[in-house]
Amino acid sequence: MNRIVLLGTGGGPKIWAERSQPSSAIVIGNDVYVIDAGDGVCTQLSKSGIDTNNIKAIFITHNHSDHVADLGTLLLRSWQSGHPGKVQCFEPKPINEMINAYKNYMKWDIELRIQDENRPEFECLYTVNEICESLNIYSDQNIKVACITVPHGASKPSFAYKFLIGDKTIIFSGDTSKNDKLINFSRNADYLIHEVLNLDGVDAIIEKTHPGNQAFRNPIIESHTTMEEVGEVARDSKVNTLILNHLVPTASPLYDKKEIWEEGVSKTFSGNIIVGEDLLEIEL
Repeated sequence: MNRIVLLGTGGGPKIWAERSQPSSAIVIGNDVYVIDAGDGVCTQLSKSGIDTNNIKAIFITHNHSDHVADLGTLLLRSWQSGHPGKVQCFEPKPINEMINAYKNYMKWDIELRIQDENRPEFECLYTVNEICESLNIYSDQNIKVACITVPHGASKPSFAYKFLIGDKTIIFSGDTSKNDKLINFSRNADYLIHEVLNLDGVDAIIEKTHPGNQAFRNPIIESHTTMEEVGEVARDSKVNTLILNHLVPTASPLYDKKEIWEEGVSKTFSGNIIVGEDLLEIEL
């Protein structure tokens, strides 16, 4: 079954139990394409029943830790699990430097397994492509992929991705504030998987943990998209189905509720709305 799998739907660096950090997969036949690799991605892939040996490519939206913390671990454990290679990795700079740092961090384990278990070199598993905005960054028999840069505060570059699969178009917004460029990029898409921020929830958490700290609040507000704004993006781009992902604040007993997300977004978008949950599958 061809499908989208939301592996992790929680936004931000905080540790919580309710949602894993951002990661998703597109599964076409037996082939797997991973988008982002936050903390816990290997466990979530296993829980979803996805065979990591079938990963063909990984696409990273930006280098905030909640999107990339377990990229090295995903590559290492795929190598240890017998992935035949190559995994094509598409990511913004300085991701090559980051992967090399992780490889050095795990050097003892990698070298010992090569020596004792007759494994191939770790580098045989993957190829790193440090990307720029492009209408054609990757294609194979299943899929064509394009990307654009989107505004996400000081995190530059930050990418949104478009996946063309047969007659289906899937957009991943990545982390972004509302912008016309993404609206045009998403025009008439079948699925728009978009981050979302509950402003009241963020303010409540800040008041509890960092009262009066505008320096903490401002980057969150300016770098993300509120519920009503997400609805406007979906409405103006005329997408068929809006899937809410990277929910902020996540795991809040007062604000991270399905009915609250739906109500907030439906103020400006009357189409299909799916509130993301970890391990949710959407058939294509």
